[in-house]
Amino acid sequence: MLPERVMLVSGVGPGLGREIAVRGAAAGADVVLAARTETILKTVAAEVEAHGRRALAVPTDILDPESCRALTERALDAFGRVDVFVSNAFAPPTMGDLATMDLDAVRTSLETDALAALRLVQLLAPTLTASAGSIVMVSSAVVHHSRPNFGAYKASKSALRSLGSSLATELGPGGVRVNTVVPNYIWTEGLKSWFAYQAAERGVSVENVYAETAAAFDLRRLPDPGDVANAVLFLASDLARAITGQSLNVDAGEFHS
Repeated sequence: MLPERVMLVSGVGPGLGREIAVRGAAAGADVVLAARTETILKTVAAEVEAHGRRALAVPTDILDPESCRALTERALDAFGRVDVFVSNAFAPPTMGDLATMDLDAVRTSLETDALAALRLVQLLAPTLTASAGSIVMVSSAVVHHSRPNFGAYKASKSALRSLGSSLATELGPGGVRVNTVVPNYIWTEGLKSWFAYQAAERGVSVENVYAETAAAFDLRRLPDPGDVANAVLFLASDLARAITGQSLNVDAGEFHS
């Protein structure tokens, strides 16, 4: 699916970021891994290399312009090009009412979820254009609802999706495709812990909490990291060579659009 491609993934953690990187390697890509936690990077790099692909682990603070510039330079020094950029960086959202929230808190969400991704796109645009590459942004199903306390997170992830749409128009003439994946709950260890906490608070089983949550989804199950990673890799690959400027829900049928 991604034979001999060079894929840069930001926000590599133990959940979705790892899954994208490892499945990308299984699909034939060499992988540049970017995140703040060096121990996770080393672990995922070893998994990439176990698939016979090359891995470059670069500790990166995506909020620091110089750190992002160094990431880009190291990727190009090591591989000569980047064909695919996956923006998966994530920070716990700032929760609360927008009407009373400190603007710096809103600004932090926007910086992490949207502007940091744009910074990396700007740095990578020349090499992506040279290889007629692909960009995939990972947004969130929060863009589809207006539940209390999620305002800042919705604003930042909506901004990311809008950036993806506009970048598709700007970079398309150079052959670069830009798409967005929109997951909802992802069945990771973090979510399992949260469901376990809710179950203990209510005196019910984790299975009950899972079933209640999944009842709103057409498929009556939650996506796992592999489900979302598969969508990312599809959009990054030549299988989607005529698809750009699109937003793909990966939510087991919670939202239809």
